[in-house]
Amino acid sequence: MRLFNRVVRGLSVKGAKFLNKQNGLLSETSFKNIFRLTSILCIVFIFCHDNFFEPQKVFAAEHGIGGGLIEHQANDQDFSEMEALILSETVETDIFEPDAFSMTHILQYTPHVVKKDENISGLAVNFGLNQDTIISINKITNTRLIQIGQVLKIPNQDGIIHNVKNRETLDSIAERYKASPQAIKIANELFSEDVKAGTDIFIPGAKLDWVRLQEINGDLFIWPISGYITSPYGYRKDPFNPSRRQFHSGIDIRGSTGTPVRAAMAGRVSRVGYDSIYGNHIIVNHHSGYRTLYAHLSVIRTRTGAYVAMGERIGDVGSTGLSTGPHLHFTVYKNGVTVNPRTLMR
Repeated sequence: MRLFNRVVRGLSVKGAKFLNKQNGLLSETSFKNIFRLTSILCIVFIFCHDNFFEPQKVFAAEHGIGGGLIEHQANDQDFSEMEALILSETVETDIFEPDAFSMTHILQYTPHVVKKDENISGLAVNFGLNQDTIISINKITNTRLIQIGQVLKIPNQDGIIHNVKNRETLDSIAERYKASPQAIKIANELFSEDVKAGTDIFIPGAKLDWVRLQEINGDLFIWPISGYITSPYGYRKDPFNPSRRQFHSGIDIRGSTGTPVRAAMAGRVSRVGYDSIYGNHIIVNHHSGYRTLYAHLSVIRTRTGAYVAMGERIGDVGSTGLSTGPHLHFTVYKNGVTVNPRTLMR
């Protein structure tokens, strides 16, 4: 500090003498005082620059893209403050969300003609809807069977159709789908709480049961073996008596003796055994009322009561029972009634 005072004092004296020689405008004492003050301010500015010019915090939310902290090394505290600010602004944005984005609308449809290579999943993406919505609105039972030129109804919002059952009320239906009774009334333009049994009503925001959706999309079961279908589900000529027709309750899949047979869906084995028709066979119970039968096996590799996972090996292809050669007979039952396995297989 003493050195600083000496330098300032020396510069002040020399500056004052020089200025007096040039124009005599200021006295030596006045010049010394001015010069000392100016020098002090310069030193203060040099050593305290960061305090005078602390970077201003500018956030992107306020000033657009490219915000952040200008000329400032960010630390954890800065990011915490920013996160809190962003969260608080998000809440405010939600509060002031336009009503048009959240309010229930009256159900309306737009027709769409199916074109080549279009499918339900692609249409759902294009129209910003769930697959469930298009499937339910158009009462599609198998998405693989939609045809070019078929006219589909495309709704203006997500939801599904519900057929009103006896003793159901608007409140009970809304509770079942976790929907708002008022939203159902608005979407269907209902003017009272009464809903008549047998009528279809639209449930905004509802989705199909996942099992039902898999059934419709044909994604419920895996193939128990890989191979060609040599005899489909339905009526056919009796392979042992071509002059007569018989109903084939499953599908026959070609396979070599010893080929692993796998559970088409997870479930519990309800029966293993042998009879003169199906030979060595296995029956597995699944969820939602489904059962599967695997027949003509050469080897059974599971037991009654065992839980089997989807894809688990449960037997081998064979030609036991009433069979014309090595193959797997595969039957699917839904609530005790046979259904075409092909429509449910991936």
